[in-house]
Amino acid sequence: MNTFVVWMTALLKWLYNLTDLVGFASYGLAIILLTIIIKTLIYPLTWKQMKSMRKTMEIQPKLQEIQKKYKNNPEKLNQETMELYKKHNLNPAGGCLPLLVQLPIFWALYRTLFSFNNYITDPSQAMFLGFNITENGNLVLAILAGATTFLQTKLTTASNPAMKAQNNSGKPDPTQSTQKMMLYFMPFFMAYITWTVPSGLGLYFFTMNIVSVFQQLYINRKLNNEQGEVA
Repeated sequence: MNTFVVWMTALLKWLYNLTDLVGFASYGLAIILLTIIIKTLIYPLTWKQMKSMRKTMEIQPKLQEIQKKYKNNPEKLNQETMELYKKHNLNPAGGCLPLLVQLPIFWALYRTLFSFNNYITDPSQAMFLGFNITENGNLVLAILAGATTFLQTKLTTASNPAMKAQNNSGKPDPTQSTQKMMLYFMPFFMAYITWTVPSGLGLYFFTMNIVSVFQQLYINRKLNNEQGEVA
C-alpha cells in the first residue's frame, strides 16, 4: 500500500504540474482532474453495475415468489435463487466492483493528503478556493457531498422503471424500503465522512458525485433506449 501512496503522490504532482502549464497551478484542480480520470477509467464497470441493478430490480417479483414458495426450505431457496440469477446472467456481487476498485484509491489519496505538507514546497500550494486541502472539517464540502450523494441516489432509484412499477402497485416491498432508507441515510453518512477527512478528499467525493450524476443520466437514457428497442 505504501507503494500505491507513492504512486498517488507522484500522480498528483504530475497533474499539478499540468495545471501549472496552463497557468492555473492548483492541487485542488489536480484532485478534480484525478477524479475525472478515475471515473472515466472505471466507466465500463459502472455501466455493468447499473445494468445489473436494473435487471435485478426487474426480477424482484420472481425472486419474491421463490422466497415465498421455499421459505421453509433454505437449501432449495438458495438453489432456485442462484438458478434465477444464472438464467438472467446476473452476478449478485457485480454491483460491488466499482466500489472495490475505488477503495484502494480512496485510501492512497487519504494517506497522501494526510502527509502532503511533507511534499509541497510552498504552503500556498495546498490552498484551493479559500480552503486548505490537507485540513479537516470543511462544512461547505460536507454539505455539497451530502447533497450530491442524495441527488445521485435519487437518480439511481427514481429513474428505474422497475422501482416505478413497485411504487405504483402500492404493495410494501423490502427492496423498495431499503432503497428509501439508503436515499436518506447515505447523504448524512457522506457528509459526516467528508467532515472528518482532509478537504482534498471532500473535494474528491464531491467531484466524484457530480461526474457520477452525469454518467447516471447517460446510462439511464441508454438503458431506457435498450428496453424500448427490446419492447
